Formats: sequence, C-alpha cells, structure tokens
Amino acid sequence: MAGKTNEEVEQQPESTEQNHTDQDGIVDPECLIKHPLQFQWTLWYQEPDKNKSWGDNLNEVTTVGTVEDFWSLYNHIKSPSDLKTGCDYSLFKQGIRPMWEDEKNFRGGRWVINVPRQQRHELDKYWLDTILCLIGEAFDNPEEICGAVVNVRQKMDKIAIWTSTVMNRDAMYSIGRIFKERIGLKLPIVYHVHKDTMGKSGSSIKALYTI
Repeated sequence: MAGKTNEEVEQQPESTEQNHTDQDGIVDPECLIKHPLQFQWTLWYQEPDKNKSWGDNLNEVTTVGTVEDFWSLYNHIKSPSDLKTGCDYSLFKQGIRPMWEDEKNFRGGRWVINVPRQQRHELDKYWLDTILCLIGEAFDNPEEICGAVVNVRQKMDKIAIWTSTVMNRDAMYSIGRIFKERIGLKLPIVYHVHKDTMGKSGSSIKALYTI
C-alpha cells in the first residue's frame, strides 16, 4: 500500500471523527482522507447452484481501493468458516476474473495451502493473513500477483495465491516463501500450474515448485 507500512494495514482504522475532533466538535478535513492501496481489489463470491453454469454462479461483490474501504467490506461479510460447503471467496486485482481462462491467469498458476477440516478454526486467520499480503504490498514482485481464492469444502479447505506466470522461477519462489512465512506454516506448500489443474483431481496434479 503506497506510503503505509504493513503494520498499519493490518490494524483496523478507528473512526476519524472520534479521534480527530476539536473541542467544538469540528472534524479536521485532513483526517478524513482515506489511505489508497497500490491496486484496486475486487471481491468475488461463488455459491454452487446446480441449475446454473459455473460462470453464472460467480458473483462480483464490490471493488475497494483504500484501507478503510477494505476493512469496511471485510467487517460486513461472513468469514470463510461461516460459508456453506462448496462456496468460494476470491479477491483479485480489478479487471482480472478469478478463472483460469482470464488472459492474466491462463499462463500462470497458484501457491496452494490445504486446511484440513479439523483445522477449520484456523481458516479465517489464514485467509485474512493471505489477503493482507495482497493489499499490503508484502511481495517483491507485485506485478506477478493476480489474486487469492479460498475454497470451502467438505473434507479439506484450500487457500491459494494466483500468479500471472510460471516461468519466472525466482519470483515464484519469492512469493511462495513470503506467503508461507506470513501464514506461519511449517509444512511444505506447493505451486500448481493452472493448465495442469484443469480437469484433474488434486492428488494427480504434479507440483512445479515446492517450499
């Protein structure tokens, strides 16, 4: 986020009107200025409906471009652990749809972490840490980042960071290391190429990179 530290991004801003008023109750206009993010981010929500196509089940919620708008959105939607089985949240740069076919995604892949059902209590923390990495400029190669997805499933949930290319090995490893460190995982995480993922089950997908 331009001009802000990661610590400042991770703190939910308090009301400016409560903290920056004078004795006459007049708000300082400078304290009402919002803090812009480096990129605009769009939240998508998908809930399975057998009567609709995959694309029709994908719903664009809203786009945010400031720290304050991000926290306002985050505090007014359900946490991933409260979603129905089969639902997804996706937070992607504005203009990029959370699907393999998007021109920004189809040459790329994703760093994936699996969250077993018995660790469902960790899912919300992992998801928040992941999207704070996105909006808080945690990565050294922000141009490679497309977005992040959380899949809520019956046996195992997944969180993934999607990147735009697969061949920039140094950038991919850098993103993976930072992702793993920020989430606080000890177990290995893997990188899957989107083209390998299409039409295959999770157990049959070969990892291109592992950290």
